[in-house]
Amino acid sequence: MNKTIISHFAEDVLEGLSAKKKHLSSKYFYDDAGSRIFVEIMHMPEYYPTACEFEILSQQSGEIFKKLHFDGKFNIVEFGSGDGSKTRHLLKAFLDKGGDFTYIPIDISQEANDILRDNMKQALPNLTIKPQTGDYFEVLDTLQGSSTPNLFLFLGGNIGNYKREEALELLKKFNAGMKKGDLLLIGMDLRKNPRVIQQAYDDPHGITKAFNMNLLQRINRELDADIQMDQFDFYCDYSPETGEVNSYLVSLKKQHFHSTVLNTTFHFEKDELIWTELSRKYSFTEIEELAAAAGFKASHNFLDCKHYFTDSLWVK
Repeated sequence: MNKTIISHFAEDVLEGLSAKKKHLSSKYFYDDAGSRIFVEIMHMPEYYPTACEFEILSQQSGEIFKKLHFDGKFNIVEFGSGDGSKTRHLLKAFLDKGGDFTYIPIDISQEANDILRDNMKQALPNLTIKPQTGDYFEVLDTLQGSSTPNLFLFLGGNIGNYKREEALELLKKFNAGMKKGDLLLIGMDLRKNPRVIQQAYDDPHGITKAFNMNLLQRINRELDADIQMDQFDFYCDYSPETGEVNSYLVSLKKQHFHSTVLNTTFHFEKDELIWTELSRKYSFTEIEELAAAAGFKASHNFLDCKHYFTDSLWVK
């Protein structure tokens, strides 16, 4: 693990667990262990976003290709590519249509990138792939000097993990790193029956709980802490009025733990919460408004058959 990343992690844990309302950033879910657990989440029957987006990309990638209007070579740059199982359908369809492109997946996990490259080369031997490990914007900077047009992918509904102001800031940064005419295909979870959403984020298998608890295990591993894992639980709540799922870790007793790396002892009251994640669901009006505010035009929404999810194509 990169020392700079550990330093940022340490700083954010210190800040988050010292705050009046304790919190840990969801961006730290995806170390190697967390990335493996998230693959399990994506295969849960209750977790519909994966199946819905899989349907869109497996059945409509040819239509997506038609909407690109790129002449000659282009790049497909994917932010947070994960295991690439969904993206593979899009890449195959583009190759079948004669697309001349380089696939550039970006992930903070080197292990995830190594597995992705091996799987992609096995499934699509003709694919030109250049994985990049690191921060989105570091890699984005390296692409700015090129005249090659880009299709950026931000799939899986990841934009829902940001509060509106933060989502807008992120999308404006994407926009600033893009050339006029570049495209962004962005996965967005849609508002729907609250029960469907609640079950997806509070599964009976305990996998989402393990995903959240891994944050505490990561603090133990990387910050030399002595957290008692059985003294914390997981809880999440969906509000249909705001369209927000909020996830928490719950302290089951009055307790404390110490981090040697941070040289700090953290204290918890019984039932005190640590906020870990937001997952926002969007209406079509909210999608159009967000795109416009970030400097894009939402040109087309590709939908699954249940209209649970969209891969929305935006143009700069």
